[in-house]
Amino acid sequence: MASLQIYDPFADPAVETLFRQFFRPERSDRSAPQGIRLDVSENDKGYVVFAEIPGVRKDEIHVAVEGNQVTIAAEVKPLVEAAEGTRILRTERYSGNVYRSFTLPVELDETASEAKYENGVLELRLVKKPAVAGRKLTIQ
Repeated sequence: MASLQIYDPFADPAVETLFRQFFRPERSDRSAPQGIRLDVSENDKGYVVFAEIPGVRKDEIHVAVEGNQVTIAAEVKPLVEAAEGTRILRTERYSGNVYRSFTLPVELDETASEAKYENGVLELRLVKKPAVAGRKLTIQ
């Protein structure tokens, strides 16, 4: 008499390969944007932000401060354009727009804040707005 065998589809190498390829991220010639990485520190006068934006010229970076929200945007362009008669074999650098927006606990004074960009690192010195003292109302 023949013995019964139980079929386990997950033990089959073909099924395992199918699942491994299904969940693997799609690879493309252009890598996805990594985003802007930040370090934020606070002192009694305000905040100091260091943002990594490598490979970008400073005139392609835009910083907006509205209340307590800070937005950093940049356009990453390819460093080398393909010349005529040249064939690009591989490109992994992202080119396009990147941005990062974050809020801080205190409103900021955008007129007193400063930005400096050097060696791929954007340094923001964001000044806190002075707290407005409440005034006492007289009852009439």
